[in-house]
Amino acid sequence: MSSSAENEGSPILETFGVKWPDFNGGLTYADTVKPNTSGCTLISFYSTKHSTSAPFQGWLQRIQNGQITIDGQIETNPDTILREGSELVYHRIPWKEPDAPYLLDVLYEDNHLVALNKPSGLQVLPGGLFQQRTVLTQLQWRGGKSGDQEPHPVPVHRLGRGTSGILLCAKSKLAKTRLSAYFADGTAVVREKNTNAERNGRKISKFYMALATGVIDKDEVVISQPIGAVRYAGVAKGLYMASSSGKPALSKVKVLERDVQRNRSLVQVEIQSGRPHQIRIHLSFIGHPLAGDPLYASGGVPISFDSEPVDDSHEKDGGYQRPMRPLPGDCGYFLHAHQLVLLHPTTNEVIQITAPLPYMLQSQEEACKVKQTQ
Repeated sequence: MSSSAENEGSPILETFGVKWPDFNGGLTYADTVKPNTSGCTLISFYSTKHSTSAPFQGWLQRIQNGQITIDGQIETNPDTILREGSELVYHRIPWKEPDAPYLLDVLYEDNHLVALNKPSGLQVLPGGLFQQRTVLTQLQWRGGKSGDQEPHPVPVHRLGRGTSGILLCAKSKLAKTRLSAYFADGTAVVREKNTNAERNGRKISKFYMALATGVIDKDEVVISQPIGAVRYAGVAKGLYMASSSGKPALSKVKVLERDVQRNRSLVQVEIQSGRPHQIRIHLSFIGHPLAGDPLYASGGVPISFDSEPVDDSHEKDGGYQRPMRPLPGDCGYFLHAHQLVLLHPTTNEVIQITAPLPYMLQSQEEACKVKQTQ
């Protein structure tokens, strides 16, 4: 594929993916007993240090099931006293992960990077119940299948599980370092289509398409509401939401089409920062949450934010029961990383990549064109 910015079609170069097995291979988590935890009991160690993984009774069950070893030996006594330097390993039993798509389209690829079209419902990196059914796993399997001795590509940014579209992955150490720096610096329009683009703007721009609830009056809206994290049941590191004490965030919203009958607006959003769930939070902050978003309500806050009592019950594997309230990874909204413009990390060429739009995010004009070609 040409790296020219004029090539806006971004034809699909390859589709790859392996069907998920019914059960994953389980996981192991290793710990070393430090001086400050020497002398405590096995149950105290796990229920304190890893309290976000399981409640007390859950860890007790895991120990009694023989899922924890000390220096290679299974230990089922929760009151065993730990000694400094001992190696602890928790063996998480295999489980059936929730359904997720597995096919990925390649939109651009060279020796340093690959751009994928991620489907909605597929997680980028391991986390929570999704440890195997991720983009990263498919990249690993693809690399193993090709017989490459080089390390497999790795994503350099994230998209929400329910978000579809362009995901950029690095294939070389140099590309990973530079692309990560691009995203860390934020995003802005690359103004000049030449190797001097860097001096006039930042090195990467991201444009999303989204379906928002309500009819947005203004043609363009700039949202600069800070975003921060607060404690939220079921989210170990906290939930991101609109917060005056949060980190700066900037989104530029352009209304492309208004559907008065369905009370919706089709919008393009350019983000100049990369806060978690930024578009979902910013559009809900101005009173236009994404259509189908199960989590965020008007004002940029979660729909259900009342205090939830701590539930000490646990799943069969000992982990916490899934909270009844919505979580960030829940799908149902319509958000697509549609276009990416970046300075190539090694050649300094300006590359423009476009991911085909899902039907729900096509304008009426585009939808008509698609029907005419079918």
